[in-house]
Formats: sequence, C-alpha cells, structure tokens
Amino acid sequence: MDGAAVGSTWRSPVPPQNSISTLAFNQPVIMTPKGLLLIAEILFGLLVWILIGGTDYFHLLAICWVMFVAILCWIVTLSLFIMYLTAVPARAPHIPWTTVSLCINASATGLYLIAAVVNTAAVNETTRGRHNFKCWSASACFAFLTTLSYACSSYLSYQDWRSPQEGNPQ
Repeated sequence: MDGAAVGSTWRSPVPPQNSISTLAFNQPVIMTPKGLLLIAEILFGLLVWILIGGTDYFHLLAICWVMFVAILCWIVTLSLFIMYLTAVPARAPHIPWTTVSLCINASATGLYLIAAVVNTAAVNETTRGRHNFKCWSASACFAFLTTLSYACSSYLSYQDWRSPQEGNPQ
C-alpha cells in the first residue's frame, strides 16, 4: 500500500469506487453560506461557554442554564458540521437532511435566545466590578451573536425545506 493512496482526500462528496477509505472530505461546504454560518455558530458558541466556564458560574442557576445550552448546542452543531464536512448526507440520502437541519437550527435559536436573555439578566449590579461581571457580559454579547447566527441558519434551512426538491442542504 503506497502512502499517496492513504493520505489523499477527495474533492467530491462521493469517494471513488477503487478507494481504500470510504471517508470523503466535502471541502466546498465550508464556503457556502450555511457552512460559514456553522463555523460562526461553533466559534461564537465556543466563546460563550469558555467565557462562562472560566468563572464561578455554578453559584448561579441561571448561568448554569446558559452553560448547559451553550455546550449542548455547540456539540450538536459541531457534530452536524463534521457530518456535512465528511459528506454524510450524500451517503445517507434516505434521511431528510433539510428537515433535520431546520429542526436543529430552529431549536438552537430558541434555546440560545432564552439563554442570552437569561445571561443578560444575570449580569446585574451585584456582579459589577468583579471578574465574573466582565466575563458574563462578554458571554451575553456572544450569546446574542450566536443566536443571530442560528436564526440566519434557520432561515436558510427553512428556505431549503420549502423548496420543491428535497435534497442535500449543502
């Protein structure tokens, strides 16, 4: 087995028939609007839970809820991104990927909107001047940016879902 065959990646979502590996790399998905929004959701969501995780958030139940939503949505979004990147929708066409994407994005939008409002409400005068205040304020800002990213993804998923053809969302 030569090293070139093992380390190669394919540009198309479907691997060649004579390949050793069945893992495909769908690089064009990164440059689509939905791919860019997925990357934004992952980065903004990561910032939310890192900013909260660096504080003593477990003393406030409201911030614990924000942390739960941030990590849950981040894991689900990262998993979805990896599935699109490895061309799973092309290999599993029986799954309605546009509907799955719409449900995930709409649910994440609602959860993140509630979490962003709760995060903002938890940052009040009693926490002002402490390290937690700065981190929680920044996490509230990024939570709203993450909500906006999920809302845009929901809109694009809705457009794909309403289109007459049920196909690959990417």
